[in-house]
Amino acid sequence: MNNKQAPLVEMRGIKKNFGRVQALKGVDFHVGYNEIVGLLGDNGAGKSTLIKILVGYHQPDEGEIYLEGKRVRFTSPWDSRALGIETVYQDLALVNLMPLWRNFFLGREVKKKVGPFTFIDRRKMRHTALEVLKDVGISLRSPDETVAFMSGGERQAVAIARAIHFGAKLLILDEPTAALSVGETRKVLEHIEEAREKGISVIFITHNIYHVYEVADRLVLLERGEKIGEYAKSEVTPEKVMDIIAAAAGVV
Repeated sequence: MNNKQAPLVEMRGIKKNFGRVQALKGVDFHVGYNEIVGLLGDNGAGKSTLIKILVGYHQPDEGEIYLEGKRVRFTSPWDSRALGIETVYQDLALVNLMPLWRNFFLGREVKKKVGPFTFIDRRKMRHTALEVLKDVGISLRSPDETVAFMSGGERQAVAIARAIHFGAKLLILDEPTAALSVGETRKVLEHIEEAREKGISVIFITHNIYHVYEVADRLVLLERGEKIGEYAKSEVTPEKVMDIIAAAAGVV
């Protein structure tokens, strides 16, 4: 059983400077088990910096990070990934000219031994990729389909399904609904809810309060490197959230 006395992830007093720019000014942030947290704020609010510190891409100047109640220090994204934190960035980390199955297992190829030789198990990877995607409601024509010919929603589904398949505890999504159609956005939001149903917590980073509001349990607002608000969804409306961010940014 998980230690539910502590959050799944907790960041305490995170500070980060880039030269003279103070990107984060002592931010506290946490994610519970089976929770979807919306991380909101305008450009320059500090959202990306906070997440890059969480996954080990940047090191904090001050502050502590805890995973399942234990203090951790990630020196690279590989460290956080090894402990179950998966990040899907806007570019999705998918290679357009590679087939679906190669993208699905990118960096985690399944191998088999034949005598003294080791080979990539193409058959198993092709079959697994199709079956996993079918489980999240996506039926593709072939595992050899090139990613370049997939829609934005299908690409997001592949990235989310990949994280679920490889046992993520925390899934971080950076603007997952950007540039998607209404229908594709609805499907991606369904995939996010399915991830929670499978026991995975989610950080949903976005500018679009209406998208995250549909699925989030809690909303955290950043502006100019500071946390300016934290609310259960039941405590605020999307319009109230926008008013808080606009006021903090000095927008009349």
